[in-house]
Amino acid sequence: MKSFFLAAQVAVAAMLLLGTSSAVAQQRFELADIVKAVGVSDPQLSPDGKSILITVSRANLATNRNETEIVLVDVASGMQRVFVAERPTAKQARWSPTGDQVSFLARTGTGKDAHVQLFVQPLTGGEPRQLTTSAENVQLYAWKPDGTALAYSAADPPANAAELARGNDSFEVGNGSMTLTAPPAPDHLWLVPATGDQPARRLTSGSSSLPDDSSAPFAWAPDGQRLVCVLRPSAQTGDQETSVFTLDVATGTKQQLAGPAQRLDLPAFSPDGRWISYQTPKEPPYYESLGFDVIPAAGGTPRHLTQVLDRNIQRALWSPDSKSLFVGGNDGASVSIWQLGLNGSSRKLKLGAVSPNGSYWVDMAVGRRNALAFTANEPGRPAELYYLASPTATPRRLTDFNRETAALALGRMEAVEWTSDNLRPNGILTYPPDFDPARKYPLVLMMHGGPSNSSRLAFYGLGQAVASRGYVVFQPNYRGSDNLGYAFQRAIREDAGAGPGRDVLAGIAMLEKRGWVDTSRIAISGVSYGGFMTAWLMGESGRRWRCAVAAAPVTDLLDSYNFGDNNRANAGHYGPSPWLGAENLERYRVQSPLSRVDRWRTPTLILHNTGDFRVTISNSYKMYHALQDRGVPVRFVAFPISAHTPTDPVRLQEWNRLWIGWLDQYLQPEGAATAPEGK
Repeated sequence: MKSFFLAAQVAVAAMLLLGTSSAVAQQRFELADIVKAVGVSDPQLSPDGKSILITVSRANLATNRNETEIVLVDVASGMQRVFVAERPTAKQARWSPTGDQVSFLARTGTGKDAHVQLFVQPLTGGEPRQLTTSAENVQLYAWKPDGTALAYSAADPPANAAELARGNDSFEVGNGSMTLTAPPAPDHLWLVPATGDQPARRLTSGSSSLPDDSSAPFAWAPDGQRLVCVLRPSAQTGDQETSVFTLDVATGTKQQLAGPAQRLDLPAFSPDGRWISYQTPKEPPYYESLGFDVIPAAGGTPRHLTQVLDRNIQRALWSPDSKSLFVGGNDGASVSIWQLGLNGSSRKLKLGAVSPNGSYWVDMAVGRRNALAFTANEPGRPAELYYLASPTATPRRLTDFNRETAALALGRMEAVEWTSDNLRPNGILTYPPDFDPARKYPLVLMMHGGPSNSSRLAFYGLGQAVASRGYVVFQPNYRGSDNLGYAFQRAIREDAGAGPGRDVLAGIAMLEKRGWVDTSRIAISGVSYGGFMTAWLMGESGRRWRCAVAAAPVTDLLDSYNFGDNNRANAGHYGPSPWLGAENLERYRVQSPLSRVDRWRTPTLILHNTGDFRVTISNSYKMYHALQDRGVPVRFVAFPISAHTPTDPVRLQEWNRLWIGWLDQYLQPEGAATAPEGK
């Protein structure tokens, strides 16, 4: 395989030399640099452990598309070969079990006939072979262990296509988002031969569905005779109770293993076939903290393997010898990976300043002799590929895609902690590149969503762009964040705003004691649940914020319960259904930021997508009219797309430009503000 990398080696060396120029090193990180960061994700170790497949993504403002390619990286040398090019939608590259082929997903066709299909390509090169002609997009897939076939998931096409064509498109509403314009179709499993010479065979059918928000809802048994999968009773996103089943591939017979039904996910067989692992809530039916159980593959009593870790565990991968699991999740100011033995042993891997990637996921793969490949950020560098030869090794960075960004003058990042009530929250500071503690600086709060998530000591493009404008960025991890243990995470239960709000205010007070905060120029901002916290803090007595940015904000918890895609699952945070008694309804009302509207005085920018399925735009319309009617300066900008937040380059850049421009309007000295670059 060495010959595959020779041409790339010269090119990489030349680019490394260019990246060391002093001119680049003197430039500050600006708004326009956010979209220049290269995405590196989905590492896959080859069966022989010598190579890693990754997906590399670059924003193209001209086509308004994040264009991808599949890159092959040599572990020993770091040399690269672009394996799949000129297919800008390529993703999910996977090795065949024998390592001589690579499969991937890519969109093909035109117009209404364009769908994501499954392809296979020989490692030696040549044209890829299309295996599927699915009527709907192929979602996920996995190779059969003997390499003869692949299982994949796809939604069923509408059963009433003829009626739809003539305009009869009414549908029955269930526990889904109010943004739906058609009934959600169940996701089912199919089997297609690796040769592509026969059509795919359906494995599951009916109203039950694979969860459409799962990253890995099914996996093969080592003998290739069964699949393990999680199924929910319907395709409605609010029907989140799932169960673990094994599926006989030959007969289609299902056997339920883990129950009663709750929110289970990410099932996987151990390599020896004796065990099945799966993700489960630590305290059903509440979903705010997750762990992993293992259960005998033939059925039996589950073992709660991750109870030794007081963290929200987002990923688990089996070791090759089936004696342990590698698990990961937010931990303090970073993301950690642990090796947990079935015998009860536990070891945290020493990753240093490297923080593995993944939002509600940990982007890693386990290979021979417990080698690990993962993508990660560092405080001064966006995502790259890293490699651990063993669990006791030091991470080795194999790629340098983001050398130009890393060479810019970036703001120093620091983790801080403080006391609030009887808790010890933490948070992340990003300083301006030329920070001087003897001066006064505006403080900009940028609060994370979730709330089961956390801010980390890792590169954050918008945070760096804000800091470069001369502001100190503060990302508080208030109670409800998932990085400081279960008690900290569940402390938000039926206390959605007041408790987290006290944590944020205590964090600000801690920073004000350092002497460099300009207390007359503090801004608050956040997305999703961070938008909730922004709206909540706007009603704080005794505080005058200079301005606020509320992006996709939750302002009315009744809207979250009734209209969003998670709907009924929100009861885990806010309390039982608001329609089961006056006390419950009042509980939702007093926890909503709108309950504090009489104290809203802060000039506010609202950003929201019209088709936001998670936090419906009704929340922002209420906020807009409440501010406008009260004479508070407000600007409301909507994006006509169906997404929780923008992901395409053009809209994302405009979203960020508006955000930074609003901050500048109120935080810069009068007459000093300049338009942020990047429009």
